[in-house]
Amino acid sequence: MTSPTPPRSRTSTRTGPRPAATVGWREANARRLARQHLRTPAPDVSPADVVGAVLGAHAQVLSAAELSVGLRGEGLTRTDVRTALWAEDPARRTLVKTFGPRGTVHLLPAAELPLWTGALAAVPTGPNPFAKGARMTPEQVEEVVAAIGEALTGAELTVDELSDEVVARTGPWAGDLVVPGFQSMWPRWRQVLHLAGHRGALAYAPNRGRRATYTNPGCTPLPGPKAQAALVERYLYAYGPATPAHFARWLAAPRQWAAGLFASLAGSGAIEEVAFEGVGPAWVVAGDTDFPADPVRGVRLLPYFDAFTIASYPRERLFPGRASERALSPSGQAGNYPVLLVDGEVAGVWHQRRSGRRIAVTVEPLEGRGALSGARLRELEAEVERVGAAMEGRAELTVGVVRVGPHA
Repeated sequence: MTSPTPPRSRTSTRTGPRPAATVGWREANARRLARQHLRTPAPDVSPADVVGAVLGAHAQVLSAAELSVGLRGEGLTRTDVRTALWAEDPARRTLVKTFGPRGTVHLLPAAELPLWTGALAAVPTGPNPFAKGARMTPEQVEEVVAAIGEALTGAELTVDELSDEVVARTGPWAGDLVVPGFQSMWPRWRQVLHLAGHRGALAYAPNRGRRATYTNPGCTPLPGPKAQAALVERYLYAYGPATPAHFARWLAAPRQWAAGLFASLAGSGAIEEVAFEGVGPAWVVAGDTDFPADPVRGVRLLPYFDAFTIASYPRERLFPGRASERALSPSGQAGNYPVLLVDGEVAGVWHQRRSGRRIAVTVEPLEGRGALSGARLRELEAEVERVGAAMEGRAELTVGVVRVGPHA
Protein backbone atom coordinates (compact mmCIF):
# COMPACT_ATOMS: atom_id res chain seq x y z
CA MET A 1 0.00 0.00 0.00
CA THR A 2 1.27 3.48 -0.85
CA SER A 3 0.53 6.91 0.56
CA PRO A 4 -2.83 8.27 -0.65
CA THR A 5 -2.73 10.48 -3.72
CA PRO A 6 -4.99 13.54 -3.73
CA PRO A 7 -7.64 13.61 -6.46
CA ARG A 8 -6.78 15.78 -9.45
CA SER A 9 -10.20 16.42 -10.99
CA ARG A 10 -13.15 18.47 -9.85
CA THR A 11 -15.49 15.49 -10.03
CA SER A 12 -15.30 13.31 -6.94
CA THR A 13 -15.48 9.57 -7.53
CA ARG A 14 -15.98 8.65 -3.89
CA THR A 15 -19.37 7.43 -2.72
CA GLY A 16 -21.10 7.56 0.65
CA PRO A 17 -20.15 10.90 2.18
CA ARG A 18 -22.23 13.91 1.22
CA PRO A 19 -20.71 16.85 -0.64
CA ALA A 20 -20.45 20.15 1.20
CA ALA A 21 -19.97 23.67 -0.14
CA THR A 22 -19.71 24.88 3.45
CA VAL A 23 -17.60 22.57 5.58
CA GLY A 24 -18.37 22.19 9.28
CA TRP A 25 -15.63 21.65 11.86
CA ARG A 26 -16.88 18.20 12.85
CA GLU A 27 -17.03 17.07 9.22
CA ALA A 28 -13.51 18.30 8.52
CA ASN A 29 -12.17 16.76 11.72
CA ALA A 30 -13.84 13.44 10.95
CA ARG A 31 -12.21 13.30 7.52
CA ARG A 32 -8.79 14.19 8.90
CA LEU A 33 -9.04 11.47 11.52
CA ALA A 34 -10.12 8.91 8.92
CA ARG A 35 -7.36 9.76 6.48
CA GLN A 36 -4.77 9.51 9.23
CA HIS A 37 -6.04 6.13 10.42
CA LEU A 38 -7.28 7.48 13.75
CA ARG A 39 -10.93 6.55 13.40
CA THR A 40 -9.99 2.93 12.79
CA PRO A 41 -6.45 1.52 12.66
CA ALA A 42 -5.66 0.55 9.10
CA PRO A 43 -5.04 -3.08 8.11
CA ASP A 44 -2.16 -4.04 5.86
CA VAL A 45 -0.26 -0.75 6.09
CA SER A 46 3.47 -0.32 6.42
CA PRO A 47 5.23 2.26 8.58
CA ALA A 48 6.02 4.22 5.40
CA ASP A 49 2.32 4.21 4.44
CA VAL A 50 1.38 5.66 7.82
CA VAL A 51 4.14 8.27 7.84
CA GLY A 52 3.14 9.34 4.34
CA ALA A 53 -0.50 9.71 5.33
CA VAL A 54 0.27 12.04 8.25
CA LEU A 55 2.95 14.01 6.33
CA GLY A 56 5.85 13.01 8.52
CA ALA A 57 6.14 11.75 12.09
CA HIS A 58 7.94 14.07 14.50
CA ALA A 59 10.96 12.10 15.73
CA GLN A 60 12.98 14.28 18.08
CA VAL A 61 11.90 11.62 20.60
CA LEU A 62 11.98 8.47 18.49
CA SER A 63 9.78 6.44 20.85
CA ALA A 64 6.98 8.99 20.34
CA ALA A 65 7.26 8.57 16.58
CA GLU A 66 7.19 4.80 16.97
CA LEU A 67 3.97 5.06 18.96
CA SER A 68 2.40 7.54 16.51
CA VAL A 69 2.97 5.02 13.74
CA GLY A 70 2.07 1.92 15.75
CA LEU A 71 -1.32 3.21 16.88
CA ARG A 72 -2.43 3.82 13.30
CA GLY A 73 -1.92 0.36 11.86
CA GLU A 74 -3.21 -3.05 12.90
CA GLY A 75 -0.32 -5.02 14.33
CA LEU A 76 2.36 -2.38 13.76
CA THR A 77 5.06 -2.24 16.43
CA ARG A 78 8.16 -0.25 17.26
CA THR A 79 10.26 -3.04 15.75
CA ASP A 80 8.49 -2.52 12.42
CA VAL A 81 9.41 1.16 12.54
CA ARG A 82 13.03 0.44 13.48
CA THR A 83 13.32 -2.14 10.71
CA ALA A 84 11.94 0.37 8.19
CA LEU A 85 14.60 2.83 9.36
CA TRP A 86 17.70 0.77 9.98
CA ALA A 87 17.39 -2.60 8.18
CA GLU A 88 20.79 -3.99 7.16
CA ASP A 89 19.46 -4.45 3.64
CA PRO A 90 19.16 -0.90 2.21
CA ALA A 91 16.26 -2.04 0.02
CA ARG A 92 14.19 -2.57 3.20
CA ARG A 93 14.83 0.92 4.53
CA THR A 94 11.52 2.53 3.64
CA LEU A 95 11.78 5.37 6.19
CA VAL A 96 14.34 8.15 6.55
CA LYS A 97 15.07 10.12 9.72
CA THR A 98 15.97 13.66 8.75
CA PHE A 99 15.05 17.32 9.14
CA GLY A 100 11.46 17.92 8.08
CA PRO A 101 8.84 20.65 8.56
CA ARG A 102 9.93 23.55 10.80
CA GLY A 103 13.50 22.26 10.67
CA THR A 104 12.67 19.61 13.27
CA VAL A 105 13.60 15.93 13.15
CA HIS A 106 11.00 13.79 11.38
CA LEU A 107 10.51 10.34 9.92
CA LEU A 108 9.68 10.61 6.21
CA PRO A 109 9.00 7.92 3.59
CA ALA A 110 12.22 7.17 1.74
CA ALA A 111 10.37 7.07 -1.57
CA GLU A 112 9.10 10.61 -0.97
CA LEU A 113 12.44 12.16 0.02
CA PRO A 114 12.94 13.87 -3.40
CA LEU A 115 9.56 15.58 -2.97
CA TRP A 116 10.25 16.69 0.59
CA THR A 117 13.76 17.94 -0.07
CA GLY A 118 12.67 19.75 -3.21
CA ALA A 119 9.85 21.49 -1.37
CA LEU A 120 11.64 22.28 1.90
CA ALA A 121 14.82 23.54 0.26
CA ALA A 122 12.76 26.08 -1.69
CA VAL A 123 10.86 27.51 1.32
CA PRO A 124 12.00 31.10 1.96
CA THR A 125 13.82 31.62 5.22
CA GLY A 126 12.92 34.28 7.74
CA PRO A 127 15.23 36.77 9.44
CA ASN A 128 18.60 35.37 10.48
CA PRO A 129 18.25 34.51 14.20
CA PHE A 130 21.98 34.49 14.91
CA ALA A 131 24.12 37.34 16.19
CA LYS A 132 25.88 39.33 13.48
CA GLY A 133 29.28 37.91 14.34
CA ALA A 134 28.00 34.34 14.11
CA ARG A 135 26.30 34.54 10.74
CA MET A 136 27.45 32.96 7.49
CA THR A 137 27.45 34.56 4.07
CA PRO A 138 25.39 32.92 1.30
CA GLU A 139 28.65 31.71 -0.24
CA GLN A 140 29.74 30.14 3.05
CA VAL A 141 26.37 28.40 3.39
CA GLU A 142 26.78 26.81 -0.03
CA GLU A 143 30.35 25.82 0.77
CA VAL A 144 29.35 24.13 4.03
CA VAL A 145 26.37 22.27 2.56
CA ALA A 146 28.58 20.96 -0.24
CA ALA A 147 31.22 19.91 2.31
CA ILE A 148 28.61 18.06 4.39
CA GLY A 149 27.37 16.17 1.34
CA GLU A 150 30.88 15.21 0.30
CA ALA A 151 31.97 14.13 3.78
CA LEU A 152 28.90 11.95 4.29
CA THR A 153 28.91 10.21 0.92
CA GLY A 154 29.48 6.54 1.65
CA ALA A 155 30.14 7.30 5.34
CA GLU A 156 28.35 7.35 8.70
CA LEU A 157 29.83 10.06 10.93
CA THR A 158 29.09 11.44 14.37
CA VAL A 159 28.58 15.18 14.61
CA ASP A 160 32.11 15.67 15.95
CA GLU A 161 33.59 13.64 13.11
CA LEU A 162 31.49 15.55 10.62
CA SER A 163 32.64 18.83 12.17
CA ASP A 164 36.28 17.88 11.60
CA GLU A 165 35.54 17.02 7.98
CA VAL A 166 33.60 20.24 7.32
CA VAL A 167 36.33 22.44 8.81
CA ALA A 168 39.01 20.60 6.83
CA ARG A 169 37.05 21.14 3.59
CA THR A 170 36.11 24.79 4.18
CA GLY A 171 38.36 26.55 6.67
CA PRO A 172 38.85 27.37 10.36
CA TRP A 173 36.02 29.94 10.23
CA ALA A 174 33.50 27.08 9.99
CA GLY A 175 34.69 25.76 13.34
CA ASP A 176 34.40 29.00 15.31
CA LEU A 177 32.39 28.32 18.49
CA VAL A 178 29.71 30.98 17.97
CA VAL A 179 26.39 29.08 17.87
CA PRO A 180 24.51 28.69 21.18
CA GLY A 181 23.89 25.00 21.88
CA PHE A 182 22.78 22.93 24.85
CA GLN A 183 24.90 24.33 27.69
CA SER A 184 27.79 24.93 25.29
CA MET A 185 28.73 26.74 22.09
CA TRP A 186 28.69 24.91 18.77
CA PRO A 187 30.84 25.54 15.67
CA ARG A 188 29.57 28.05 13.14
CA TRP A 189 28.71 25.46 10.49
CA ARG A 190 26.12 23.79 12.74
CA GLN A 191 23.58 26.52 11.98
CA VAL A 192 22.99 24.96 8.56
CA LEU A 193 22.77 21.32 9.66
CA HIS A 194 19.01 21.27 9.06
CA LEU A 195 19.46 23.00 5.70
CA ALA A 196 21.76 20.20 4.59
CA GLY A 197 18.90 17.82 5.43
CA HIS A 198 16.45 19.93 3.44
CA ARG A 199 18.85 19.91 0.48
CA GLY A 200 19.07 16.11 0.53
CA ALA A 201 22.75 16.07 1.55
CA LEU A 202 22.24 14.67 5.06
CA ALA A 203 20.07 12.20 6.94
CA TYR A 204 20.45 10.21 10.14
CA ALA A 205 22.19 6.84 10.10
CA PRO A 206 21.98 4.15 12.83
CA ASN A 207 23.29 5.21 16.22
CA ARG A 208 26.82 4.26 17.13
CA GLY A 209 26.23 3.23 20.72
CA ARG A 210 24.41 6.24 22.20
CA ARG A 211 25.74 8.68 19.63
CA ALA A 212 23.78 9.75 16.57
CA THR A 213 25.43 9.45 13.20
CA TYR A 214 24.70 11.01 9.81
CA THR A 215 25.02 9.92 6.21
CA ASN A 216 24.31 11.22 2.72
CA PRO A 217 21.04 9.59 1.57
CA GLY A 218 21.94 10.08 -2.09
CA CYS A 219 18.78 12.06 -2.81
CA THR A 220 18.19 14.29 -5.83
CA PRO A 221 15.49 16.84 -4.87
CA LEU A 222 12.62 17.51 -7.25
CA PRO A 223 12.45 21.00 -8.75
CA GLY A 224 11.14 23.42 -6.11
CA PRO A 225 7.90 24.63 -7.80
CA LYS A 226 6.80 21.10 -8.68
CA ALA A 227 7.65 19.77 -5.21
CA GLN A 228 5.93 22.61 -3.37
CA ALA A 229 2.75 22.24 -5.43
CA ALA A 230 2.70 18.53 -4.60
CA LEU A 231 3.30 19.23 -0.90
CA VAL A 232 0.41 21.71 -0.74
CA GLU A 233 -1.91 19.13 -2.28
CA ARG A 234 -0.69 16.44 0.12
CA TYR A 235 -1.19 18.81 3.05
CA LEU A 236 -4.71 19.76 1.98
CA TYR A 237 -5.61 16.13 1.40
CA ALA A 238 -4.55 15.24 4.95
CA TYR A 239 -5.50 18.43 6.83
CA GLY A 240 -7.87 20.40 4.62
CA PRO A 241 -9.78 22.58 4.53
CA ALA A 242 -6.90 24.85 5.42
CA THR A 243 -5.71 28.37 4.75
CA PRO A 244 -2.34 29.62 3.54
CA ALA A 245 -1.71 30.82 7.11
CA HIS A 246 -2.29 27.28 8.43
CA PHE A 247 0.15 25.88 5.88
CA ALA A 248 2.71 28.56 6.69
CA ARG A 249 2.48 27.87 10.41
CA TRP A 250 2.90 24.14 9.85
CA LEU A 251 6.07 24.77 7.83
CA ALA A 252 7.29 27.78 9.87
CA ALA A 253 7.31 29.70 6.58
CA PRO A 254 6.40 33.30 5.69
CA ARG A 255 2.64 33.82 5.38
CA GLN A 256 2.95 36.08 2.36
CA TRP A 257 4.90 33.42 0.49
CA ALA A 258 2.27 30.78 1.35
CA ALA A 259 -0.53 33.08 0.20
CA GLY A 260 1.19 33.54 -3.15
CA LEU A 261 1.72 29.79 -3.54
CA PHE A 262 -1.95 29.06 -2.82
CA ALA A 263 -3.04 31.79 -5.25
CA SER A 264 -0.90 30.25 -7.98
CA LEU A 265 -2.32 26.78 -7.38
CA ALA A 266 -5.88 28.13 -7.31
CA GLY A 267 -5.24 29.87 -10.63
CA SER A 268 -4.09 26.61 -12.18
CA GLY A 269 -7.14 24.74 -10.88
CA ALA A 270 -5.16 22.44 -8.58
CA ILE A 271 -6.98 23.59 -5.43
CA GLU A 272 -10.40 25.10 -4.81
CA GLU A 273 -12.00 27.30 -2.18
CA VAL A 274 -14.67 26.25 0.33
CA ALA A 275 -16.26 27.99 3.29
CA PHE A 276 -14.92 26.52 6.52
CA GLU A 277 -16.92 26.94 9.72
CA GLY A 278 -15.27 29.38 12.12
CA VAL A 279 -12.50 30.17 9.65
CA GLY A 280 -14.00 31.58 6.46
CA PRO A 281 -12.47 30.93 3.05
CA ALA A 282 -10.23 27.86 3.06
CA TRP A 283 -8.87 25.42 0.52
CA VAL A 284 -9.09 21.78 -0.48
CA VAL A 285 -7.63 19.80 -3.37
CA ALA A 286 -9.73 20.38 -6.47
CA GLY A 287 -12.62 17.92 -6.49
CA ASP A 288 -11.98 16.75 -2.94
CA THR A 289 -15.16 18.22 -1.45
CA ASP A 290 -16.87 15.16 0.07
CA PHE A 291 -16.86 14.83 3.85
CA PRO A 292 -18.21 12.13 6.19
CA ALA A 293 -21.71 12.78 7.47
CA ASP A 294 -21.37 10.56 10.54
CA PRO A 295 -19.83 12.06 13.68
CA VAL A 296 -16.59 10.86 15.22
CA ARG A 297 -16.97 8.51 18.15
CA GLY A 298 -14.41 6.81 20.31
CA VAL A 299 -11.35 7.27 22.50
CA ARG A 300 -7.78 7.63 21.28
CA LEU A 301 -4.40 8.28 22.91
CA LEU A 302 -1.80 10.28 20.98
CA PRO A 303 1.85 10.69 22.05
CA TYR A 304 4.09 13.74 22.20
CA PHE A 305 4.19 15.83 19.02
CA ASP A 306 1.74 13.70 17.10
CA ALA A 307 1.29 15.07 13.57
CA PHE A 308 -2.50 15.27 13.92
CA THR A 309 -2.42 17.60 16.92
CA ILE A 310 0.26 19.84 15.41
CA ALA A 311 -1.16 20.30 11.91
CA SER A 312 -4.93 20.45 12.59
CA TYR A 313 -6.53 23.89 12.59
CA PRO A 314 -8.34 25.83 13.94
CA ARG A 315 -6.51 24.77 17.06
CA GLU A 316 -9.15 26.16 19.45
CA ARG A 317 -11.66 23.67 18.06
CA LEU A 318 -9.37 20.68 18.52
CA PHE A 319 -8.40 21.92 22.00
CA PRO A 320 -11.72 23.34 23.26
CA GLY A 321 -12.12 25.18 26.53
CA ARG A 322 -9.99 23.81 29.33
CA ALA A 323 -8.10 21.59 26.91
CA SER A 324 -6.22 24.61 25.60
CA GLU A 325 -5.10 25.46 29.13
CA ARG A 326 -4.02 21.95 30.02
CA ALA A 327 -2.69 20.51 26.77
CA LEU A 328 -1.09 23.47 24.96
CA SER A 329 2.07 25.32 25.90
CA PRO A 330 1.75 28.90 27.23
CA SER A 331 2.52 30.14 23.70
CA GLY A 332 -0.22 27.92 22.22
CA GLN A 333 2.09 25.26 20.82
CA ALA A 334 0.63 21.77 20.41
CA GLY A 335 2.50 18.53 20.98
CA ASN A 336 4.17 19.24 24.31
CA TYR A 337 1.70 16.93 26.07
CA PRO A 338 0.39 13.50 25.03
CA VAL A 339 -3.37 13.89 24.64
CA LEU A 340 -6.56 11.96 25.18
CA LEU A 341 -9.04 12.34 22.31
CA VAL A 342 -12.72 11.76 22.98
CA ASP A 343 -14.97 11.90 19.93
CA GLY A 344 -12.17 13.51 17.97
CA GLU A 345 -11.35 16.39 20.34
CA VAL A 346 -8.80 16.79 23.11
CA ALA A 347 -10.38 15.87 26.44
CA GLY A 348 -7.36 15.28 28.65
CA VAL A 349 -3.70 14.34 28.84
CA TRP A 350 -1.82 11.18 29.71
CA HIS A 351 1.66 9.92 30.44
CA GLN A 352 3.49 6.63 30.63
CA ARG A 353 6.31 5.13 32.64
CA ARG A 354 8.11 2.01 31.46
CA SER A 355 9.91 -0.55 33.60
CA GLY A 356 11.01 -3.57 31.60
CA ARG A 357 7.97 -4.77 29.71
CA ARG A 358 5.53 -3.09 32.07
CA ILE A 359 4.14 0.25 30.88
CA ALA A 360 2.14 2.21 33.45
CA VAL A 361 -0.29 4.49 31.59
CA THR A 362 -1.93 7.26 33.60
CA VAL A 363 -4.77 9.19 31.96
CA GLU A 364 -5.95 12.54 33.31
CA PRO A 365 -9.35 13.48 31.83
CA LEU A 366 -10.62 17.03 31.95
CA GLU A 367 -13.54 17.94 34.12
CA GLY A 368 -16.94 17.96 32.48
CA ARG A 369 -16.16 15.83 29.41
CA GLY A 370 -17.56 12.56 30.76
CA ALA A 371 -14.62 10.82 29.17
CA LEU A 372 -14.44 7.78 31.39
CA SER A 373 -18.03 6.87 32.08
CA GLY A 374 -19.38 3.47 31.09
CA ALA A 375 -18.40 2.43 27.59
CA ARG A 376 -15.75 5.15 27.46
CA LEU A 377 -13.71 3.42 30.13
CA ARG A 378 -13.84 0.14 28.21
CA GLU A 379 -12.74 1.95 25.04
CA LEU A 380 -9.87 3.53 26.94
CA GLU A 381 -8.77 0.18 28.34
CA ALA A 382 -8.68 -1.21 24.78
CA GLU A 383 -6.65 1.79 23.63
CA VAL A 384 -4.15 1.28 26.44
CA GLU A 385 -3.76 -2.34 25.35
CA ARG A 386 -2.94 -1.07 21.86
CA VAL A 387 -0.29 1.24 23.32
CA GLY A 388 1.28 -1.77 24.98
CA ALA A 389 1.16 -3.85 21.81
CA ALA A 390 2.69 -1.10 19.66
CA MET A 391 5.50 -0.57 22.17
CA GLU A 392 5.97 -4.33 22.69
CA GLY A 393 5.14 -4.27 26.36
CA ARG A 394 2.28 -4.81 28.79
CA ALA A 395 0.38 -1.61 29.44
CA GLU A 396 -1.72 -1.05 32.56
CA LEU A 397 -4.21 1.79 32.95
CA THR A 398 -4.54 4.15 35.90
CA VAL A 399 -7.04 6.98 35.88
CA GLY A 400 -5.23 10.01 37.28
CA VAL A 401 -6.45 12.96 39.25
CA VAL A 402 -8.50 15.38 37.18
CA ARG A 403 -6.47 18.57 36.69
CA VAL A 404 -8.15 21.60 35.23
CA GLY A 405 -5.80 24.45 36.07
CA PRO A 406 -3.48 25.92 33.46
CA HIS A 407 -0.66 23.43 32.85
CA ALA A 408 -1.38 21.68 36.14
